[in-house]
Amino acid sequence: MTRARMPRPHEVAAARRDPRLLRALRERRHDEAWRTRGTCQSVDPETFFPAPNEPADAAVALCRSCDVQGSCLAWALEVGDCHGVWGGTTPRERRAMLVAWRSEVRPDPDALDEAGPPVRDRLLTLVPSS
Repeated sequence: MTRARMPRPHEVAAARRDPRLLRALRERRHDEAWRTRGTCQSVDPETFFPAPNEPADAAVALCRSCDVQGSCLAWALEVGDCHGVWGGTTPRERRAMLVAWRSEVRPDPDALDEAGPPVRDRLLTLVPSS
């Protein structure tokens, strides 16, 4: 497996203007139930995870017609998912978008308070100490 390269400055600059990223920024945390309404629900998941030497055109085309494309891309950028097609973007496109995303989106302190402590800390409180 080859290692993904860092996006070049011109790729990040183009990502900042990409309408898909702008939509994801607008729809971030707007729709928590987006997964239930995605076009991908009726398609084989393998479609969205093509082999490295296979084109992702079919998955990207399906995503273009999806109503939750922005929320899907926002989720992928939030978690840093770099595999498969999410929100109509390929992993290479998302790597550049991720740099732009991180410069635009700041952690929401209210969201952290609502969620409670990080998962690791919650798990530590559940495990009895010896």
